[in-house]
Amino acid sequence: MLDAKKPDAEDMIISRTPFRLPLGGGGTDLPSYYSKYGGLFLSGSIDKYMHIILNKRFEPGLRLSYSKTEIVDDPAYIEHPSAREALRLLNIRNGIEIVSLADAPANTGLGSSGSFTVGLLNVLYAYKRVIKTPAEIAEEACDIAMNKLGEPSGKQDEYVASFGGIRSYEIDRSGKVTVTDLNLSEDIVSELENNLMMFYTGIKRSASDVLNEQQKQLSLTASDSLEKMHEIKRIGMESRDALKKGDLRRFGELLHEHWTVKREVTTGMTNNSIDFWYSLGRENGALGGKIVGAGGGGFLIFYCDDGRQNIRAALARHGLREHRFRFDFEGSKVIQNI
Repeated sequence: MLDAKKPDAEDMIISRTPFRLPLGGGGTDLPSYYSKYGGLFLSGSIDKYMHIILNKRFEPGLRLSYSKTEIVDDPAYIEHPSAREALRLLNIRNGIEIVSLADAPANTGLGSSGSFTVGLLNVLYAYKRVIKTPAEIAEEACDIAMNKLGEPSGKQDEYVASFGGIRSYEIDRSGKVTVTDLNLSEDIVSELENNLMMFYTGIKRSASDVLNEQQKQLSLTASDSLEKMHEIKRIGMESRDALKKGDLRRFGELLHEHWTVKREVTTGMTNNSIDFWYSLGRENGALGGKIVGAGGGGFLIFYCDDGRQNIRAALARHGLREHRFRFDFEGSKVIQNI
């Protein structure tokens, strides 16, 4: 038997971080809401991944490759904002190259930005031989996005990417997150995977634009949008209870209630094409569904316990292709350090 090789700072390190699929309560993870009322959301991580590869660089400097390639002498000159701040946080200034590979494009509602930062922090800490918990990684990734970069984001993407599984997340007014595994049986998980259908709309959009408007609306204490967010949190609680009871039909109905409310929160949440596709899904048997993430494009999901072939065929006639998935229960992890 070969002896296990001790990790070395010169090794290639690879992290694998899942994307997330929101299942209820989305938007209550924004600080403009949870800092006053507390937040609650449900989310599952799926087997669509962000891979981050870190390798020792032969030449001086830092090399970062994503949709573009940057080679710099100092992390302060890196254009990619979250990569720049992560390297600053760990005081890594020289001698490595980092490559990211994603299973789905950015700006499509699956939380790719949060998965990138979580996965990057995991490889950087592995490089420095420091062990961090999923909660610590998630909080540092949230701090980079929300505080260092001032993005209009919440805590969902980073926490779900870090923890994985199908869980509920409660945020108190101070921002502390309590993570609870729903402990669903294998049969329920299998049925949920079978009955949830995900279609790519082909529309990319900036989540920041939609979330900026949502934050603005939530800052108005008496606004109609605020009342809708209270309702979204209530529906999220009921969705959590339905999943724990194994009442998936009720969960599907609650997805429709959620979307009916959420589409009214801001004007950028939906558009004529999304409304048409959603109506088509409902006409062909879907109990409920919604646009994944901030809204305005990306992936559209439906819950259907009968007639899935009809939905698949109807949407295919209008150019939407289904992307099948399974849930991921491992969260972000280093899968290679050799």
